[in-house]
Amino acid sequence: MSSPNDCTTTIGGNTPRSSAESNAAARKRPMLAIALVATAVIAAAVVLGPSVWTFFSNGEAVRTWVDAQGALAPAAMAALVVAQIVIAILPGEPVELAAGYLFGFFEGTAICLIGGLIGTLGVTALVKAFGMRAARTFFSQEKLESISWLRDAKRFELIMFIVFLIPGTPKDVLTYAAGLTTCPWRRIAVIGTVGRIPSIVTSTLAAGFASEGSWVAAGITLLVTGVIIAVGAVAYRALSQRVAR
Repeated sequence: MSSPNDCTTTIGGNTPRSSAESNAAARKRPMLAIALVATAVIAAAVVLGPSVWTFFSNGEAVRTWVDAQGALAPAAMAALVVAQIVIAILPGEPVELAAGYLFGFFEGTAICLIGGLIGTLGVTALVKAFGMRAARTFFSQEKLESISWLRDAKRFELIMFIVFLIPGTPKDVLTYAAGLTTCPWRRIAVIGTVGRIPSIVTSTLAAGFASEGSWVAAGITLLVTGVIIAVGAVAYRALSQRVAR
């Protein structure tokens, strides 16, 4: 018998059916508004075209634009975090660094976490509403299949949380993949938000030091972050191989 925390996934397979299917459909309705917002973000990116990638890849451009928003700068920064998560092919590191540089460690981290929560909800709503079509907007079938080892994990949520905590893991594709499971959107939101804390903290901390002119501290933080990411990549590979057995 499956425990309440067990989840099934449709990655590379058919949508699971259960007696609670009608209730699941009902739960999707409140999230349609979030899905529409997320869709609007994607539509804006399509209209702007290649300039979106150029903008998100340029930390200085991000800082300049956000700073120009005046009193709305924190909201603008959070909006960029949301957009980066929903439009999963965009780089996230320049945005997190810009948040730490402009707002400091504590406020920058808070802004990134709030944006991360909204972005995760948006992605989950999109995938719950549109299924694999939403995931394939940004990821190939091969990319999605590369994390299909999660499908058979007996403790899916625990494994996913551990993977999210490891810096350097493919969090964006995991966020979309999580939406393909039967896991409740609330738990996906918690896992996706809390799990991003280590990577956000290292970015905003380094940028915060840089904004204060503490270049040695910023350099040490970035060096330690690089080591953690390298170790995380090895740990992620080992974990995926172990779970896939």
